[in-house]
Amino acid sequence: MKTLCASVMVLTLLSVALAQDARREEKGGKDIDQTFSVKASASDLAEINLSRIAVKSAGDKSVKEFAQQMIDDHSKTSKQLLEMANKKNLKVAERMDAEHDKMASRLAKLSGAEFDRAYMAGQLKDHEEAVALFEKQSKDGSDKDLKAWAEKTLPHLREHLKMAKDIHSKLEGKDKKER
Repeated sequence: MKTLCASVMVLTLLSVALAQDARREEKGGKDIDQTFSVKASASDLAEINLSRIAVKSAGDKSVKEFAQQMIDDHSKTSKQLLEMANKKNLKVAERMDAEHDKMASRLAKLSGAEFDRAYMAGQLKDHEEAVALFEKQSKDGSDKDLKAWAEKTLPHLREHLKMAKDIHSKLEGKDKKER
């Protein structure tokens, strides 16, 4: 009888522990998805806002074209993410982060080739970070729809990164020739 009571007690404690682990894992997964939603939406806002400045202020035609494509593409992904976040009760960023606010202020004071180089250097960094963020979500996210969307969006972000690298290196090459 003692053995039976002890066994029941052990099984009860074990099932409580497993239930707590499952809740913790579920919450951790939701936290990953929530963090992704906020970071990805803030990234989209930064891309759109900084690129609007670039469309007006860039000197190089390829920078202006790149900026317009960033506005178009990131407006589309921003809308998709917002719809998904609303369905899944996830928060999104209401504005771009402080780092990008500073970048916007800095860009507003620049013009010509100096503007182009600063904007494209920022785009290179931002798209490297975006690719890493979306890769992590596509692997580690807990929500299957959000994971699938991140995976579907990755090729576009990788293409943006490639474009940013190409334009950035073209601008750096021009700068060296002018010296």
